[in-house]
Amino acid sequence: MEIRPILSTLRCHKLTATLLVLQVAFTCAIVCNIAFMIVRRVQRISLPTGIAENQLSVIHSRFISEGDKPLEKLEQADWTEHQIDLVALRAIPGVESVAAVRFALPLNKNEASYGTCPSQQALDRAMQIKSVHGTSCIDVSVYDGSPGLIATLGLHLVAGRNFKSDEYVLGQKTPPVAIISSGLARHLFPGQNALGKELYVGPKHIVRVVGIVGTLLRPNLHGPGQNYDSMIWPQLPETTGVFYVLRSAPRDRARILKDAKAALLKLDPSRMIKKKYMQTYTQIRTQYFQRDTTMIGLLVASALGLLFVTALGIAGLANFWVQQRTRSIGIRRAIGATRADILRYFQTENFLVVSGGVILGVLLAIGLNLLLMKHYELPRLPLWYLPVGAIALWLLGQLSVLAPALRAANVPPVVATRSV
Repeated sequence: MEIRPILSTLRCHKLTATLLVLQVAFTCAIVCNIAFMIVRRVQRISLPTGIAENQLSVIHSRFISEGDKPLEKLEQADWTEHQIDLVALRAIPGVESVAAVRFALPLNKNEASYGTCPSQQALDRAMQIKSVHGTSCIDVSVYDGSPGLIATLGLHLVAGRNFKSDEYVLGQKTPPVAIISSGLARHLFPGQNALGKELYVGPKHIVRVVGIVGTLLRPNLHGPGQNYDSMIWPQLPETTGVFYVLRSAPRDRARILKDAKAALLKLDPSRMIKKKYMQTYTQIRTQYFQRDTTMIGLLVASALGLLFVTALGIAGLANFWVQQRTRSIGIRRAIGATRADILRYFQTENFLVVSGGVILGVLLAIGLNLLLMKHYELPRLPLWYLPVGAIALWLLGQLSVLAPALRAANVPPVVATRSV
């Protein structure tokens, strides 16, 4: 099939062809960037936490403490009460293990972070410039909790050991040892074994690494390369409010939350247990990524709507052209053109129009991405999105023109030559 006659025909329909090219171009530019944003959101909500998510339940309890007690005695009294609670919670049927944490869990947004340095020189440099940026120091999320926290969360030690009973501290004291994530180990000590190394936490404290866990996500996401910079301290919860983390079979979690509330209120009916802080960990994760999930839905709907409108435009224009060219189709059929020739003609014509839109759309996609990078801190669009988007639009164009092209190919030659 000669392409020159097709180009000649398109020159006779410059306005409609130009409008279709622009529609395809804008669709290509927008859909490529939307697809990139969707993939980034999906990657974000798919981040592994490193804990046994589908086996965990979390309940928050707060004692009504006496305000005239000295802080040290109050802390000791609170921890004693927490120990009593832990014994009662372990006795609930179906509970495999339980631990108490002050407030931080992966993705629960309750974050305590400390500037942490791998050496005294790095610490001195960070204090001199009053920032960890530009140094080998890192802002690290810190978790604390009672004995059994590692097992309850389902964390896996890849090196070293768990905490010993005499290493736990109470109150605001900084413990002498820590367990860090493998991500933090790589960042602080690249190419070295972090086990046994000393960490300089804040301006005064030094802790020694006694263990490394494979994966431990932060309470708040900080961005690629920083989300797994986490550390666990053997620091007992000393506050009147505490989160109890219970591990059980997934099917028992709802029941165990109810039983845990009943057990805690039985020990102290005056304590506060809010319903919104009685959650399975799955609910905590879902709540954290609620905005991302909603955004993914909106972006998918926008992309599909735009593709649907483009498909309607291609099909509508093809139907219009078939009606306008009924006589010329009949003449071609009468002088020997087959149905396959007519079908191929319209498909080739559509391919040329869509190709023009794709070429312009690739340039617009790059420009739109640069605009998003400048104003919304979106990363650079990977180039492989452009050929994928082009192929998708070529396929969409061929499918959209198929029905009108088949209708044109099935017009009987005699009827077509008699049309006026």
